[in-house]
Amino acid sequence: MVKAMIKTGIVPDFIVVDGTEGGTGAAPLEFANHVGMPMVEGLLVVHKTLRGAGLHDQIRIGAAGKLVSAFDIARAMSLGADWCNSARGYMFSIGCIQAQACHTNHCPVGVATQDPQRQKALNVADKSQRVARFHANTLKALGEMAGAAGLHDPQGFLPYHFMTRKSDGQMTEGQEANPYLPTGFLLDTNGGDYGYRSRWNRADAHSFAAVPLD
Repeated sequence: MVKAMIKTGIVPDFIVVDGTEGGTGAAPLEFANHVGMPMVEGLLVVHKTLRGAGLHDQIRIGAAGKLVSAFDIARAMSLGADWCNSARGYMFSIGCIQAQACHTNHCPVGVATQDPQRQKALNVADKSQRVARFHANTLKALGEMAGAAGLHDPQGFLPYHFMTRKSDGQMTEGQEANPYLPTGFLLDTNGGDYGYRSRWNRADAHSFAAVPLD
């Protein structure tokens, strides 16, 4: 798709990366269980690919997938997200107890149901205030984290602001684990590989069909 963007000059305004952590019951079972990537890995692939193709300044990236707290948002923004979508935290604030009955119309707290009797469990006047407080306090906490890091706003978060744990259990700086790769490196035939070159070479701007390996 990115190669097609370059070839045609047609780029989307934004791309939203929604990780497999999401809790939708609408997806086919095999897709929900086995297709896709966790949010962090998916966000890294999209961000690095757009940077490598020199397109990130034209396309904004949204992130979603169990983003609940201010820390979740800050970490996603450090990995390349321009904004974050969140459903889970707001569902909790409105009264969701994860009864896993969304698809049955028998939600016990009135959140995911069309049953008039069950809907009475959702007190709109009370729950709307809870949602508003959750939203305001989450953004306040995000602002406090940005201030503690010496930033003017959360968009300034970068990988080096965070520590991460390597497979051997040792801590390392986020920039070492998830570095920002050079802009346009995929277009530079003499540039570094960074683990993306072989996949980029297999992609075709005209088709999703697999390109035979040499």
